[in-house]
Amino acid sequence: MRPDWLRRGLDYLSERLPVQKMSFESLVTKKVVPVHRMSWAYYMGGLALLFFLIQLVTGVFLLFYYQPTVSDAHASVEYITYYVNSGFLVRNLHTWSSSCMILCLMVHALTTFAMKAFARPREVTWLTGSMLLALTFAFGFTGYLLPWHQIAVNATKVVLQSIEEAGRYLPGALSGLPTYVKEIIQGEASVGQATLSRFYALHVVILPLLFFGVLGLHLLCVQLHGMSQGTDTPARRSEKFFPIFMLKDFWLWGVAFLVVFVLAYCLPFESFYPYPLFEPYDSLGSTPDGIKPEWYFYFIYYPLELLPFWVVMLGQTLGGAALFMTPWIFKNTSRKVLGIIATLVSAYLIVITIFGHDIYEMFKGGGA
Repeated sequence: MRPDWLRRGLDYLSERLPVQKMSFESLVTKKVVPVHRMSWAYYMGGLALLFFLIQLVTGVFLLFYYQPTVSDAHASVEYITYYVNSGFLVRNLHTWSSSCMILCLMVHALTTFAMKAFARPREVTWLTGSMLLALTFAFGFTGYLLPWHQIAVNATKVVLQSIEEAGRYLPGALSGLPTYVKEIIQGEASVGQATLSRFYALHVVILPLLFFGVLGLHLLCVQLHGMSQGTDTPARRSEKFFPIFMLKDFWLWGVAFLVVFVLAYCLPFESFYPYPLFEPYDSLGSTPDGIKPEWYFYFIYYPLELLPFWVVMLGQTLGGAALFMTPWIFKNTSRKVLGIIATLVSAYLIVITIFGHDIYEMFKGGGA
């Protein structure tokens, strides 16, 4: 007979990964999607997948011309943008879709949280989703450096210095860990060729491989468990996953792709920046004024500018732990409370992203 701990472990995995449901009938013909006031949220994960596929295809095309060296990286990006046929469109599609993907993933995470779609037996679905969100932010961080312009290199230096600064607040031997992590990421005494090579390898090889593995498990869990109920009371009606929901999903994909294509063709993403983004990096040049990370890092960037570092570090650590431990922390929390929490987090993200600079200037001016 099997030991009790082994039997319990196998029962736990069997409930979370019910592979016995892997049949065409279970996954397609009999699968239904609840219809209620939050049904629109079921499409956000699919949209994020669409934008990832756009980045994947455009990223492969960019690799044909991009040169991952400090001497040629910036020039190769300029060549892609100005001289390669439709190169500007491919690069803009890559940039716009990255922001759209992160936006969709944020909305997807918040709505999934509000609908309590992480509850038993969907813990693995939530964990893999959280890992995909973290990997997507890693994509954004590593890809930002690749054009090797003045803003990107200096912004990367600031982030790496912040990692090292965390050591001041750790006890004993742990205080040296952030410096060790920074040295591994940086690869040499200062941001240079070794850093660019590491970021390039992470962005085009390591992170995609990790992403594909986690994405495969996430999609498997979604298909095995189906759409969560999403509300306290069962939905009054539902619709067939195939073909009704899938047709709606693909229709939405078409609309989203058209919008991103028009934006990429007519409006370069860099148009929103008030400084010369295409100025090549000069190690002897001064740090540009007003350098900031991409918009999806504002939620931590502006708190770092306004609050003591240890406060932000503690909040970030607790927030990250709460994200991955959500299925157990909020196990017995009602959907009403979860909805309030999701609304408050959404309000914070919207306000800090849109008005973060104004808030920073207000407090900075008040303290002057």
